[in-house]
Amino acid sequence: MKNKMGIKIDETIKWQDITPGGVIYDSGSAQHFITGDWRSMKPEFVDENCKHCLLCIPVCPDSAIPVVEGKRLDFNMSHCKGCGICYEVCPFKAIEFMKD
Repeated sequence: MKNKMGIKIDETIKWQDITPGGVIYDSGSAQHFITGDWRSMKPEFVDENCKHCLLCIPVCPDSAIPVVEGKRLDFNMSHCKGCGICYEVCPFKAIEFMKD
């Protein structure tokens, strides 16, 4: 059988075998998706101003700020969407924010 759009529908599937809607099976993570090309604004890391306080890390919704051995590194632009939250929380002007 086909629906109105011509897509074949398998009517042999039982409702018990269908994945329930609205159920979250795994935590979401921006690390699994390349989303940086959505960006219209871009943060720029100013290493010499950074005190590695890491205040920017928990506010980044895209896991775009890597940390190694307690020190933050430059942005991972594959994941950064340019929301600017990190820029807003940085007290040391270690992040500049500009048009991408």
